[in-house]
Amino acid sequence: MRCDKSTMQLYAVTDRTWLGGHTLYEQVENALQGGVTCVQLREKNLPEEEFLAEAIAICRLCKQYGVPFIINDNLDIAQKCGANGVHVGQDDMRPDEVRRRVGDGMIIGVTAHTVEEAVEAQKLGADYLGAGAVFQTGTKSNTVALSYDTLRDICASVQIPVVAIGGISRTNLMSLAGSGVSGVAVVSAVFAAQDVRAASEELLELSGKITGHIL
Repeated sequence: MRCDKSTMQLYAVTDRTWLGGHTLYEQVENALQGGVTCVQLREKNLPEEEFLAEAIAICRLCKQYGVPFIINDNLDIAQKCGANGVHVGQDDMRPDEVRRRVGDGMIIGVTAHTVEEAVEAQKLGADYLGAGAVFQTGTKSNTVALSYDTLRDICASVQIPVVAIGGISRTNLMSLAGSGVSGVAVVSAVFAAQDVRAASEELLELSGKITGHIL
């Protein structure tokens, strides 16, 4: 499975902070039922064995819905669970090194904060970029919001899909219109919602308005 603009439209990034009595698996399934087009599993503190078991289960779930499944940072887990891809930050493994390890069949996403980082990531084999944080976010500390102009310049500088990430919600998503993004990556806007499915449905509709991909 390869990524394109339509599969990047509503990119859900997991966070177990807001489970609220549900399992992460249940939350992801609700998000998939609501129309998310890509799922990234992000686990920073889970023991490796538990992480792998969770990844295998959610990978199977995403395949049932025909949605790409991405692992954040952990290439070993991505390969072991059969994920469609892996996402790496600027301080992680270079995309060309990832490509040498995984071959041509896996999607590689790279975080970019500047035009220079975006162009370099594309040159080194990235399939898509995560650009942000476009708004202030509580998910990551010490982040500086990416300006609209920089986001627009990043989108114009590359041919691969660019996904805006960081602090995106139903109330500010439309302000990204005209930037050239292929989609939005959301965390709390989906997983902190009381009704994950309904939140996903609304965000999918809004993201379609700014990208032109009406699903």
